[in-house]
Amino acid sequence: MNNRSMKNKRILVVLPHPDDEAYFVSGTLAMYIAAGAEVTYACLTLGEMGRNMGVPLIANRISLPAIRQAELEASCKAIGIQDLRMLGFHDKMIEFEDPALLDQRIESLVKELTPSLVITFYPGYSVHPDHDATGAAVIRTIARLPAAERPVVHSVAFSNGHQQRIGAADVVIDVTSFITVKINSILAHRTQFQPEKVLGGLKPTDAAICGKYGTERFWTYRFTECKEQPEEAALCN
Repeated sequence: MNNRSMKNKRILVVLPHPDDEAYFVSGTLAMYIAAGAEVTYACLTLGEMGRNMGVPLIANRISLPAIRQAELEASCKAIGIQDLRMLGFHDKMIEFEDPALLDQRIESLVKELTPSLVITFYPGYSVHPDHDATGAAVIRTIARLPAAERPVVHSVAFSNGHQQRIGAADVVIDVTSFITVKINSILAHRTQFQPEKVLGGLKPTDAAICGKYGTERFWTYRFTECKEQPEEAALCN
């Protein structure tokens, strides 16, 4: 284990959809948990508006929410997350939610848990409107805290050209030691991912799979960016 995993003992993850945790952060979370960290995952929606229903079909529009909840629970079990909070917001509507309500729900978790690390999406650089709106709510909420009380925020970014705007990731984590955990977490979301698509007939420990899934990247959010980048100034008000 590295020094980073040893010092973060209480971690809050705030993401909007089931499967966000699996694809982007499951290896990192497994690493932290193996080092003794307690992880709370606050998932804002059940992804009930998603188009994927499994191949072959295992869900329909009516059954999808319950199935995706079960998939989320299975993914968390694979990672080792014991504290899953499902916040009950509507999929594909996070950007239209009352910001005060979003912030209040996140603030209550931060006050309850006093995490040293919060993981979310980097607002504006994470493709899906729900991703961006979730990250924005986290940044707004934490920005209101006195600087000395703010947890570190590690954010995920993957939009086209994001590195030209925000630079390279400053936290790069090799999760190949936890690659089987990560693949199991991904495959727990059976409506979204199928083994042949994820693995292509290979084993999780194959070099090609480790090369594709074995690194997770984060940007430490620096709250001075609120002032330095006009498009992010509203996040810190």
